[in-house]
Amino acid sequence: MEDPQGKRPVVAVIDDDANLRRTVAALLSESGFEAVPLADGAAFHARGPEPGVDLALIDLRLANENGLELALALRRRHGLPIVMLTGRGDDTDRIEGLETGADDYMMKPFNPRELVARIRAVLRRAGHPGMATPDRDAARLIAFGGLRLDLDRRDLVGADGTEIALTNAEYRLLEYLVLNPGRVIPRPELMAELGADLNHYGDRTIDVLILRLRRKIEPVPSKPVHLQTRRGQGYIFITGSMR
Repeated sequence: MEDPQGKRPVVAVIDDDANLRRTVAALLSESGFEAVPLADGAAFHARGPEPGVDLALIDLRLANENGLELALALRRRHGLPIVMLTGRGDDTDRIEGLETGADDYMMKPFNPRELVARIRAVLRRAGHPGMATPDRDAARLIAFGGLRLDLDRRDLVGADGTEIALTNAEYRLLEYLVLNPGRVIPRPELMAELGADLNHYGDRTIDVLILRLRRKIEPVPSKPVHLQTRRGQGYIFITGSMR
C-alpha cells in the first residue's frame, strides 16, 4: 500500500463516535494506511494549513456540524478526495452528495473489506503513487467511443490515456450496462445490481447517476449515443464508435 518512498497513505477518520473511530482506524492501519482519528472538523482544522492527509473519511451526521458541508470545505481548501459514511435514512443528503461530487459513499453498517477497497480506489483515481498498478496492457478492456473501461483496475480511460474519475456507484452502473450491451435494462434490475449500498434509494438516484455518467462518456450528454433511455422501459447501452 505504500508509495515508492515508503510513505503510507494518510486517511483522516472524522466521526463523533469514538468507538467507530477506533475501529476504522485499526482497520485502516492493518490494511496499510496511516489513520488519523478525529472527532470533528475543528480537530481537522487544528492540524494547520498543511494537514498532511491524503483522503478524508467523514460521517455525514456529525453531532454539531453538517458532514457534507465539512467535506466540501475540505475539498475546496485542500483538494482532498472524500469518502462519506451515511446512515440508511439519509436519502436526501446522499443524493445531494452525489450531485455535488463526493468521491464515494459507504452506508452503515459497512463491510470492512469493501470500505478498504473503496478508499484504495478513490486514492488511485486521485493519483496517489502508493495506489498505482502497472501493466494496463494485460488488463481486460472494453472499448466504446474512444473510451476504455478497464475491468481489472475498475476505471474508465479516455482516448488520451488519462483516467476519467468515477465514483464506485458510477463505475458499477457503467460496468453492468457495458457488459449487457444492446439490452434494455429496467430500473429495478439496475437497483438490484448496485446492491446494498443503494437499495434504499429512489429512482432519482438512478437518474443522477445516469446524468453524471452521460456527462463523462457522451460528447453531447443531452443527445446520448451510448447510454440511451427507453421511455417506460429502462436504459440501454449501445457500443460502437462516435461520429
